[in-house]
Amino acid sequence: MNYRPLFFITGLVLSKMAVFMYFPMILAFYYHSFGGMEFLASIIITHLASIIFLYLGGETNRSHLGVKEMFMLTTGVWILASLFAALPFVFIEHISYSDAFFETMSGITTTGSTVLHGLDTMHPSILLWRSILQWLGGVGFIVMGVAILPFLNVGGMRLFQTESSDWSDKSASKTRRVALDILLVYVSLTVCCFIGYRFAGMENFDAVNHAMTTISTGGYSTSDNSMGHFSKLAHWNAVIFMFLGGLPFLLLIRSMQQKSFGPLWRDAQIQGFAKLVICCSLSLTLYLVFTDQFSWSDAIRLSVFNVVSVITTTGFGLDDFITWGDFSVLIFSGLLFTGACSGSTAGGIKIFRFQIAFSLLKRQLMLLMHPHALFPQKYNNRKVSDEILRSLVAFVIAYMTTIAVSTLLLTLFGAHSMVALSASITAVSNVGPGLVESIGPSGNFAALPAPSKWVLSIGMLMGRLEILTVAVMLTRHFWRR
Repeated sequence: MNYRPLFFITGLVLSKMAVFMYFPMILAFYYHSFGGMEFLASIIITHLASIIFLYLGGETNRSHLGVKEMFMLTTGVWILASLFAALPFVFIEHISYSDAFFETMSGITTTGSTVLHGLDTMHPSILLWRSILQWLGGVGFIVMGVAILPFLNVGGMRLFQTESSDWSDKSASKTRRVALDILLVYVSLTVCCFIGYRFAGMENFDAVNHAMTTISTGGYSTSDNSMGHFSKLAHWNAVIFMFLGGLPFLLLIRSMQQKSFGPLWRDAQIQGFAKLVICCSLSLTLYLVFTDQFSWSDAIRLSVFNVVSVITTTGFGLDDFITWGDFSVLIFSGLLFTGACSGSTAGGIKIFRFQIAFSLLKRQLMLLMHPHALFPQKYNNRKVSDEILRSLVAFVIAYMTTIAVSTLLLTLFGAHSMVALSASITAVSNVGPGLVESIGPSGNFAALPAPSKWVLSIGMLMGRLEILTVAVMLTRHFWRR
């Protein structure tokens, strides 16, 4: 394996991470608040580390990366970035490194689980840093999902392979072009979300932070009450941009270029995503009204907000849906696994895998009645090969296995079985809040022991990188020459 390109690219990523630390440092110095010197120390350490990695990378041909190098790079960059991005939490909040790494990994994987409390009175610099981590993680995952995972054939992602997924010299310029288009749309949506929040009555600081964590479907807030601290108009603004964050960004780009919603309306994955949101929101609204828990207007708003928040794995809190009854808990339990569209900022299993699974079931039923007939497997007018199906099945098995192993480890470290299961599901699915009171929308993960937080941090990383990207490196074959 050629490690020199990996060192060089990791050095570049760390240098960019250090640059983004300047923003909260400047904010702290500008308002004469605590955190400026602490961020300066973090910047110096991160810059020094980036220089070391760049030196180890040296002058080498970095345009040709093999499959093994791509797996190593994809996983290693996220881990190392989190290791250094955790420093401000240790220096400013004086929490353990285990807590700081958990908070950072939760941010950079756009999970949204937290160990911090007292957000309303927390130093502005650290609040901004949490939001920046989620914003960077969101755009990073989109590029990875569009260009890298299809190339590596992870979890059936080859179904979405484009020219940018071909890592050759010929497509290098196209890859950069796609990345720039994604960044442009991502920034544009963030700005529009900010304007919407300002119109809804948020202060500038709150609007900036929530715009970054909404479009990245991350869910970090500047208040312990999350979105419950803000106006009803802000809730609807969040719904719109969480939903947009759950759409495939390549289709958003195409739709903007063509100045037409056609590419979005015709996509099977978006159709399934929209139908699921509507059905679940309508069911919850009727349930909340007929059980006399809320009025029609509040029931619609709370149902739509929480359904979109969970299915897009954003995790913003608005009322505690755990207290609504068993029916709502069952719906949200299913949504925890589902996720939104592939090529978006959302986590979870993703809509397209469920659609292909149901299509496969239908095909199998037809074969039982007509054993000699031919029923080609297609999705979005593209052929679903046996290779893609094998990759998809392997992903689902690995996904459930990861949750099971994580749950067993958490119970070994003293967690109640339901807390362990809920925490594992929400970590691997990158949702944020769990479905039990202690780690639900009104709680956090601070009470869990340090080993449990490391287990959940690994679960968040594996869920964000589509499980198999990390799991393949745990095999002996990966390290053989």
